[in-house]
Amino acid sequence: MNVLITGGSGFIGTRLTEDLIQNGHTVNIYDKIISKKYPELTIIGDVRDKKALTKACKNIDIIYNLAAEHADNVTPLSLYDEVNVGGAENVVVAAKANGIKKIIFTSSVAIYGLDKGECYETLEPDPFNEYGRSKLKAEKVFLQWQAEEHTLIMLRPSAVFGETNKGNIYNLLKQVHSGKFLMLDKGKNKKSIGYVGNISALLAYLAENKSGLEIYNFSDKPDMTAREMVDFIQKTLGREKKISSIPYALGLAGGYVFDLLSLITGKKFAVSSIRIKKFVADTAINTDRLQNSGFKPPYSFEEGLKRTIEYEFMR
Repeated sequence: MNVLITGGSGFIGTRLTEDLIQNGHTVNIYDKIISKKYPELTIIGDVRDKKALTKACKNIDIIYNLAAEHADNVTPLSLYDEVNVGGAENVVVAAKANGIKKIIFTSSVAIYGLDKGECYETLEPDPFNEYGRSKLKAEKVFLQWQAEEHTLIMLRPSAVFGETNKGNIYNLLKQVHSGKFLMLDKGKNKKSIGYVGNISALLAYLAENKSGLEIYNFSDKPDMTAREMVDFIQKTLGREKKISSIPYALGLAGGYVFDLLSLITGKKFAVSSIRIKKFVADTAINTDRLQNSGFKPPYSFEEGLKRTIEYEFMR
């Protein structure tokens, strides 16, 4: 099939491009930046540009919409709606104009909110930040399109980590590796996260194996507590030193200090109040629906985490 990936030059998109090509598909990348690995496949464009996106979708069978503003500290906040919601609207316009019947959309578990217990796909959404709210709005845009007898597959990933990614999980790995990490609270909260090799394999699998409307949570299992995750990182790094804990209130106060510094200096720091809140929250999601879908992840959670640690810090 002919596939277009919006945001395909990014972390997940690059891995997905590789998997789709290996599966025999023809891939075009639509992104604001040229793909480092696949420059010859890149069409430079912005999902906010309806005309350019529609042109890029000519002769396409499936659109993967990965393009998004997703960082915790995006400014101005209006970018979440402009890119995540406006981009979804433009993808739908492009699909209709070109007769495309299948869209695969990466939403987010951020639509559920924090500390909701084990989140199922049927849980009433309660996003806690602008990113989550914009992703929920984008879902509604695509659901309206799907109601016209099209195929829509929505994936709600947890935090995704892997080689070359510099997101929140990398920041945790880096802090533990530096020896300066302090555990917030007791670290008993459960965390659902997923390895890029598994989400990419899943996205490629969904191109050929699902139709109609399908919604899946994605993370690797089993979940670890924050303490178990840090202990695993320490063990993989060959460290034996016990990591000390500080009260959550103290850590949150430090996060607010960095928020203020960011506001004053215009710089973005690895520590912020929202990242502190997310780290101590229970973010466990249920993946029973995915496990019953027929998809088999190629990597275990521990293997993915170990591969990432070794790539980033032990070469």
